[in-house]
Amino acid sequence: MLKSFADYIVFTLIGMAPGTHLGEALNFFIYDTLKIFLLLSTIIFVVAIIRTSFPPERTKRILSHEREYVGNVMAALLGIVTPFCSCSAVPLFIGFVESGVPLGVTFSFLISSPMVNEVALIMLWGLFGWKIALIYIGTGLLVAIVAGIVIGRLKMEKYVQDYVWEMQVGSSEITVMTFREKIDYARDYTRELLKKIWPYVVVGVGIGAFIHGYVPQDFLARWAGRDNPFAVPVAVALGVPLYSNAAGVIPIVQALTAKGMAIGTVLAFMMAVTALSLPEAVILSNVLKKPLLATFFGIVAGAIVVVGYLFNAIL
Repeated sequence: MLKSFADYIVFTLIGMAPGTHLGEALNFFIYDTLKIFLLLSTIIFVVAIIRTSFPPERTKRILSHEREYVGNVMAALLGIVTPFCSCSAVPLFIGFVESGVPLGVTFSFLISSPMVNEVALIMLWGLFGWKIALIYIGTGLLVAIVAGIVIGRLKMEKYVQDYVWEMQVGSSEITVMTFREKIDYARDYTRELLKKIWPYVVVGVGIGAFIHGYVPQDFLARWAGRDNPFAVPVAVALGVPLYSNAAGVIPIVQALTAKGMAIGTVLAFMMAVTALSLPEAVILSNVLKKPLLATFFGIVAGAIVVVGYLFNAIL
C-alpha cells in the first residue's frame, strides 16, 4: 500500500516519468520515509512498554550482582531493548560505572545498545530477510560481548576519569506503574524519541534516495566489490566520522546494497556508523582518558572489520 501511494504521488500526482533519476530518487524517499516511521512508531511504543518493567535502577542492580562474563552477555542482550544512539547510551554507561558494574560489562552495553537493537532487527528483517537480520544481530552481540571481555581483562579502570568514581548513586525507589501509566509513558516516550531522531532518519533516507537515483550501478560495486580486499576497512573508516542510529543508516545500507556493494561491507559500514562516532568520542573523552578511549575504538573497529570480511565470505 505504501509503495502504491508513493508511486501515485510521484508518477501520477507530480507527473514524473518512471526510470528517471529524480523520479526514482523521490519515489524511494517517500516510500522509505513512510515505511520507516511506521515501523519505528510501532516498535518504539511496544519496547517502551516492555522497558517499564526494567527501570535503570533495577537493571544496574542485576548487572552489578552478576559475574563478569555473565554480566557481559546480559549487558549486550540489554542493548536489544534499549534503542539508544551511541551518544544517548553514554549517561547510562556512566550510571553503570558509578554503581560498581565491572568496566568491561559497561562497554558491552555501550557497544550493543546503538548497534544491536530491535530497530535494527525489524528494519533489516523487512529489507533483507530474516537470515541477514539474525546474522547481523548475532555478530553484533558477539562483538559487544568479546570487546567488553577484552577491555575488562585489560584492567583499565585507572583510565576512567577520577570524578566518575567519586560520584554517588542514590538509592532510587523502583515505582510500579499501572497499565494506563505504562501506555501513557510509551506514548510520550515514542513521541519524544521520534522528535530526537527524525532528522537523522530523513537525512539517512535522503542520502539513500540520492544513491538509489543518481549513483551509477557499477561505481560502488567497483569501489567496494568482492575483488577489493580493502573495501571493508575503508567502509569502516568512512563510517566512524558519521553519526546516526540504525533507523537513519539502514536506508543508506539498502541503497548501497542495491548498487552492488558487498553485503558484508555495507553491514560493517552500518556497525561503524552506529557503534562508533565522533560525537560519541567527544562525550566519552569527558569520562574516559585517552588510552582507554583509543583502546575502545580500536578494539571495536577491528572486530567490525573482521565481521565484515566474515559476512563477505559466507553471504
